[in-house]
Amino acid sequence: MSLKKLSKNFSTSNSSVMESLLSKYETGIKSFTQGQKIKGTVLEITPKRVVVDIGGKSEGMVAEKAFKEAENYIKTLKVGDEIEASVIIPETRDGFTILSFRAAKYNILWKKLLDAEESGEPIRVEGKQVSPSGITVDVEGLTGFIPKSQLGREISQNIQSLEGKRFDAVVIDADRENNKVILSEKEISEAEELALVRKAIEEIKEGSIFDGTVTNIYDFGCFVKIEAEVGKGKNKEDVPLEGLVHISEISWDKVRQIDDAISPGDKVKVKIIGKSKGRLAMSIKHAQSDPWDDVEKRYKKEKRVKGTVLRMSDFGVFILLEPGIEGLVHMTKIPPGKRFEKGEEVNVYIEEVDKENRKVSLGLVLTAKPLGYK
Repeated sequence: MSLKKLSKNFSTSNSSVMESLLSKYETGIKSFTQGQKIKGTVLEITPKRVVVDIGGKSEGMVAEKAFKEAENYIKTLKVGDEIEASVIIPETRDGFTILSFRAAKYNILWKKLLDAEESGEPIRVEGKQVSPSGITVDVEGLTGFIPKSQLGREISQNIQSLEGKRFDAVVIDADRENNKVILSEKEISEAEELALVRKAIEEIKEGSIFDGTVTNIYDFGCFVKIEAEVGKGKNKEDVPLEGLVHISEISWDKVRQIDDAISPGDKVKVKIIGKSKGRLAMSIKHAQSDPWDDVEKRYKKEKRVKGTVLRMSDFGVFILLEPGIEGLVHMTKIPPGKRFEKGEEVNVYIEEVDKENRKVSLGLVLTAKPLGYK
């Protein structure tokens, strides 16, 4: 074999070996992209940076702004800990991959908030901005909100004093999915009073009826204030409580516009129909007798009664017989050309009462010959 040919064969063989070695080396190296979530092991922690083994051709590092924003989380770490991080810069000139612990930090924070909600332990917040409905607060980098109703009486007189101030509050709703944190300052400043309220709510029996006063009305219902007794004998005292009456629980009659049915200051009787998380659900209509209880006795078949036109529909006319009891005159029972007006008084007779489904079928009492009648 000639020297030239031998040299050529060696060069070809050497190149093949080199390519094979490079291929094996490169397949063992990980490359990263910005925003990628990775796992690694803490190699070193200093006052200014954290070095992480990320299994790549370079080490990962958390430093400067990323270090500062995760300082509280970094204090919980030690060398050898397995961590999760996000890639900020895949590779610097120095050969490092720059990382962020932001996601891990928020995982820890949300766990802390959920645990605080469960335990009722207070957490430290900082007041940010006051609005008519309450104040936004900083919760270790997250934005929380304290509604005005969750501020103590004293602080409610000067909410602006909380801006820029650090104070304790209790988490009452931590919703990670919607990134929502609702807190209460009142749980701290009025803890004793609230403990008495909770005791009163605990002792109150569902089905009890109280005299109350409407305090506020909203589209969804109204709030009613009552007084409940707590304790026995000499230790007995009256505790003011407030509960919600949903719009569907205001009247046996259908309520479409709440301020047509009730106003702040009205004296009402309410029945306790539920208790949940220290809140009372009340009913005004269930504090009264249900008009359907003896409907079959009062509205016997063929009985003639007066009613008021409530509304017209494609299949007939609805007639109010009394609050909570309405009936239908089907369109097939209405003479041709007959017209009705809302609020008009009409004479009807009972065709059928379906107590189970709370329906009454009516017929018209004709006082004149229908149009076209021969």
